[in-house]
Amino acid sequence: MKILSINTGSSSLKFSLFEMNNEEVIASGLFERIGLDGVYTIKYQGQKIKEEVELKNHTDAVKILLEKLISLEIIKSLDEIDGVGHRLVHGKDKYASSVIITDEVVNDLLAFKDFAPLHNPANVLGIEAFKEVLPNVLMVGVFDTAFHQTMEKETYLYPVPYEWYTKYGVRKYGFHGTSHRYITETITKELGRKDLKIISCHIGNGGSITAVKDGKCVDTSMGFTPLAGIMMGTRSGDVDPSIIPYVMEQEGLNASEVVNDLNKKSGLLGLSGKSSDMRDVISLINEGDEQAKLAFNKYVRCVTDYIAKYYVLLEGADVICFTAGVGENSIPVRKAVCENLRCLGIKIDEDKNNIMGESAKISSDDSSCLVYVIPTDEELMIARDTLFFLHQNG
Repeated sequence: MKILSINTGSSSLKFSLFEMNNEEVIASGLFERIGLDGVYTIKYQGQKIKEEVELKNHTDAVKILLEKLISLEIIKSLDEIDGVGHRLVHGKDKYASSVIITDEVVNDLLAFKDFAPLHNPANVLGIEAFKEVLPNVLMVGVFDTAFHQTMEKETYLYPVPYEWYTKYGVRKYGFHGTSHRYITETITKELGRKDLKIISCHIGNGGSITAVKDGKCVDTSMGFTPLAGIMMGTRSGDVDPSIIPYVMEQEGLNASEVVNDLNKKSGLLGLSGKSSDMRDVISLINEGDEQAKLAFNKYVRCVTDYIAKYYVLLEGADVICFTAGVGENSIPVRKAVCENLRCLGIKIDEDKNNIMGESAKISSDDSSCLVYVIPTDEELMIARDTLFFLHQNG
């Protein structure tokens, strides 16, 4: 059984084609610059092709994708595609799980567009393109926000006028939910226990940390938008909101311009003054760059603070999991974070920590809490959810 996992952006379409009998990726790729001078990349059977092609819209991208899957003999016909799973960014508090995509779901995505203006309309473009080309194939929507809908009201509400919530939906929603759910399910299977207290650290260019108890999200660091929480590659994370009007006045900017700076010019980039990439920051530290060292230390402190907060919230943790670009690949970040948590009895083995991009237990035998590195796989999670609905629909 073959399933496509799709992540649609405003001018891009990323895909993975899974053979679900063994959950193997048999092809993957990216269509970029849709509506401009298009280009696509497809990887399959150890090969990679890249070609410039006219892509007037997302339907063009889908048509070319499906044509190439056949012409490259990755599939024999479109009949082999049993389902299409779509990453959907924002389902507000209406969607607490993945769903079969219906007209109602599409209408809700557009109704919620103010909560994810760059993503929800783009997600709809992807859905409509596949509906046009594969009208009879089951499509499933997997929401980034769904996993976090188990939070208690006292957790997801902000201490602001209650009418902001009832009138405008102002509350914590959380993001990266598909990744945190994948980590939760993977470590639950690995340890053979469903009653785990997990702190899942999805730290990459964007980052969020989630407290999970018995398989359900208890709290998460991102909030109303993905700007909140820990410091990230270019995002500030939590800051005093009074900074915004102050900088507006000092710089002659409007609110949107200041928020743009908090989203795109802050974080590692803002503090280091040079790069949003942790690898670059660490290279700069090795060259004696003091600002890079400051950025690194601040990043590590932000991650540490949220882990410590959730450790108390959960009344201890059974396992801390690192995932995403930094979590999976940055040996120094994992080491520094865990050294900051020594007072909780959390210890890692430096030899075991010396890994990049692979799954492993890195805690020492005398650690009070297990520590794991687990590469995330949101595309597989989307494919699994799609397969579930295919089985449900017989």
